[in-house]
Amino acid sequence: MNSTDGNALIDISQGLSESTVVWPGDTPFTREWVMRIAEGASCNVSTLRMSVHCGTHSDAPYHFDEKGDPTEAFDLDAFIGPCRVVEVRSEDGVHASDLEGIDLARDRRLLFKTRRPCTATTWRDDFSFVGVDAARLLAESKILLFGLDTPSIDPMESKTLEAHHILANAGIRWIENLELSHVTPGHYELIALPLKIAGGDAAPVRAVLRTNP
Repeated sequence: MNSTDGNALIDISQGLSESTVVWPGDTPFTREWVMRIAEGASCNVSTLRMSVHCGTHSDAPYHFDEKGDPTEAFDLDAFIGPCRVVEVRSEDGVHASDLEGIDLARDRRLLFKTRRPCTATTWRDDFSFVGVDAARLLAESKILLFGLDTPSIDPMESKTLEAHHILANAGIRWIENLELSHVTPGHYELIALPLKIAGGDAAPVRAVLRTNP
């Protein structure tokens, strides 16, 4: 993806199609064609059905807290601005040790390139997550946003969703299911706006990085 101002744009969103994997039991992506030019209509028109957690998306606190804010309450400033892509050293996810050497006062948007990612078309139960130790450190630092290349910031088997609650209570936003396999760690500008869905528990996101921030 290219930009007209000389700085390259790197797409870090998962594509959406019938082959896009979703959380087991969630609603997959399907498309119904309402009108087709090939069938004599004046235009192509389609209807989509999918979970709002399908592909690259951002959770709202309402996803895991009945009293939490829905997606339309998002502060959009968190989703646009300088960010840092970090390659995670820990095998199972992001831990406090992976944040060593990062200036959390400066790098207020962090995207984690993990060792156990999920892609748009491949699922793994042992995907990387955010450890409680890292979640507490990020909450204390008051960063604005972070992202992962996995479908959840908590382990698949988690029922308490500790990282979700710790970070939401600190006012931090996050993006899940990023595609970072082709991204070199370093500093970029992030542009990743979620859809404005009234009462939403999450919202799809089209996320890109701009080089030379």
